[in-house]
Amino acid sequence: MSQAVAQVVDAPLATLPVGDTEFAKPARDAKRRSVRGGVTTVMSQALKFTLRTGSMMVMARLLSPEDFGLQGMVVAMTGFLSLFRDAGLSAVTVQRADISREQVSTLFWINVLVGTLLTLALLVASPSIAAFYHDPRLTRIAAFSAPAFLINSLSIQHYALLQRQMRFLQLAAIDVVSLAVSSLVGLVMALSGYGYWALVAMTVVLPLVATILCWMLMPWVPGLPRPDSGMRSMLSMGGMLTLNSLVVYFAYNTEKILLGRFWGPEALGVYGRAFQLISLPSELLVSAIATVAFPSLSSLQADPDRLQRAFLRGYSIVLSLTIPTTVSCALFAGEIVRIVLGPKWTDAIPLFRLMTPTILAFAFINPLAWFLISSGRVERSLRISFLIAPVVILGAVVGVRFGPTGAAIGFSTMMTLLTIPVIAWARAGTTLTGGAIWRAVRDPLTAGAVAAIAGVVISRGFLSNLPALPVAILGAGIVYLVHLMMLLFPLKQRALYVDLFRQVVRPANQPAA
Repeated sequence: MSQAVAQVVDAPLATLPVGDTEFAKPARDAKRRSVRGGVTTVMSQALKFTLRTGSMMVMARLLSPEDFGLQGMVVAMTGFLSLFRDAGLSAVTVQRADISREQVSTLFWINVLVGTLLTLALLVASPSIAAFYHDPRLTRIAAFSAPAFLINSLSIQHYALLQRQMRFLQLAAIDVVSLAVSSLVGLVMALSGYGYWALVAMTVVLPLVATILCWMLMPWVPGLPRPDSGMRSMLSMGGMLTLNSLVVYFAYNTEKILLGRFWGPEALGVYGRAFQLISLPSELLVSAIATVAFPSLSSLQADPDRLQRAFLRGYSIVLSLTIPTTVSCALFAGEIVRIVLGPKWTDAIPLFRLMTPTILAFAFINPLAWFLISSGRVERSLRISFLIAPVVILGAVVGVRFGPTGAAIGFSTMMTLLTIPVIAWARAGTTLTGGAIWRAVRDPLTAGAVAAIAGVVISRGFLSNLPALPVAILGAGIVYLVHLMMLLFPLKQRALYVDLFRQVVRPANQPAA
């Protein structure tokens, strides 16, 4: 399984309630912190969505499918290394109820050691990657991408400490500014004729800027590593989380590796753009809520009833936001691809449409990892990953024989078939019941069905003769509006969203109702 909202804690590290030895979690008014932090994070994700979409629109017109395919080959082969750079230790820092400064310092140096080893490993492996794909250009692309691992390792614990203290405004600033700077660098290089090197530069500049900002906003200086008795359990949890991510990575990227190997960089470039475009809305949405949900749920791990209620509330909200996105992408795939990628990417339209079910599948599956990991069930999450991986890989192996279209069908089909078994296994033996989960998802699904019907009627009857841009804007707007109106009125979810609004606007010194 993969890896809202909270009041921002603006105090510097020296004034946080950490005592002499512990980085304490904020203890007061967790619900309001979560709601307000989530609003901050969702707003930042909206900015990131705008930046990434704008960057994608421009870069897709400046660069060729082959340029994207060359970088995609390296990413598909080396992306799994990025899973080791964290070693699962940022989640350990966030999840632990108590953690000392010495322990965080030790985790920091472990991350740096891992980042150094990954950088060296990619430098050594660069010629082998080029040999695998029979393209010598990949040697330099992989070598120049390698320092990103070391750079990123220097900020992992700083970022985790900001999460632990629920300082979501600072986290949002780091994410948005680093993305903006890296996108600007890539744009300038693409305009200057550097081709695929513009994409390589973006992958290095982004972690560099993020690391600088992390150290500025969390000016904590690590001490010398001092392993103690508590480190073994931390490393064990980090190891399981890393293995979890590794298994999922290969499951979700096998078809890309095979497409690049057997169908070439252009086919992978088209498939990769369609995959990135279909993943972008749900990725930003889920990551926005996950940034807040994981520390918030972790703070409730000692109270199973509150943990369950908080999870189901967030689960329902995730689906309520994801379902109209899925419907809009399915109905207006052609318009979205033409607007974002441009006319030379029409081959991506059927791939984009075929992959729309995965948006909903990920929305059902990914939040369950938050519940399992925050409640200490890391091993359960890992076992579920071992269920997902062979099924998705089988779909990739069979589908890639028929090219990018077959790969898209195989991936979507397997992810959709896995949804119910994963939910059933994730809740087994926990306080979550099938009835409780059904009640959380029933209303979003009902509203989504009505919104889909309205979208089909409107798009076929009233928007069919309009240009792509107004069709996409008006069509998606109608889908979202109908979905929202269904939730608020016939399905009577006004109380949920009114409560969320009150948590956002309530003054900081006013007690919860």
